[in-house]
Amino acid sequence: MKIKVLFLFFFFLSSFKLSAQEAYGGGVDLQRVNFGFHFKYVSSEFKIQKLSEWRDLLPNPVNPLIASPLVSLSSTPTQGFGLGFVSDLKLGTNANLRFTPGMIFSDAVVNYEYENSDFSTQRIVQGTMIDLPLGIKLKSDRRRNFRAYVIGGAKYSLDIISKKKRDDSNLIAEAKFLKNTKNNLWYEVGIGFDLYFEFFKMSPEIKFSQTRKSVLLDSDRLANPYVAPIDKLFIRNIQFSLFFE
Repeated sequence: MKIKVLFLFFFFLSSFKLSAQEAYGGGVDLQRVNFGFHFKYVSSEFKIQKLSEWRDLLPNPVNPLIASPLVSLSSTPTQGFGLGFVSDLKLGTNANLRFTPGMIFSDAVVNYEYENSDFSTQRIVQGTMIDLPLGIKLKSDRRRNFRAYVIGGAKYSLDIISKKKRDDSNLIAEAKFLKNTKNNLWYEVGIGFDLYFEFFKMSPEIKFSQTRKSVLLDSDRLANPYVAPIDKLFIRNIQFSLFFE
């Protein structure tokens, strides 16, 4: 329901007419370099690539106490948020280089469903990440107080709580964690609108992001029943952002 409200808000802003007179926008477009801040709503999930024999792990080589076939392995979207800063370099009339560092608080979930539902469970991978995105923004000509744009680029993220999540060596097999790598590269693509007000510019934006490589830490595959059926694990996000410059 929350994401539907955000989409409605996004399209409402895109059609919102300020006034017949062009707003100054704080003079943002006249500056070679400008700064600002942003807020994000994040919907995050895993893209799971299973091993070809993921259904045939019985008797379970990791945990013989799970005496039921695995029938489903899935990830459901979870909600998070983020905030950060904006650094914008004007490359030309219709192009900008943007660096938007921030902090993201977002979890991801994997659901394990067994034929015997008593064994069914889920593993939540908590994420507190420092995000360092760099992108190229290609924008249309300004029409009164409105511009449309597309943006694409890459980002580096550092999971600052990954070390805390790794130490499960003293736990029994069915209590072990599903763990992800600490450092990740992502690719990103999105669309947005620049809306000009008297003293500032606001930009609602929707962006899709996915890790370039698998984030699964599988060094303990032989001891962890939640890693055993997975070949690769990618994180993908849909982010709704509001930028203020």
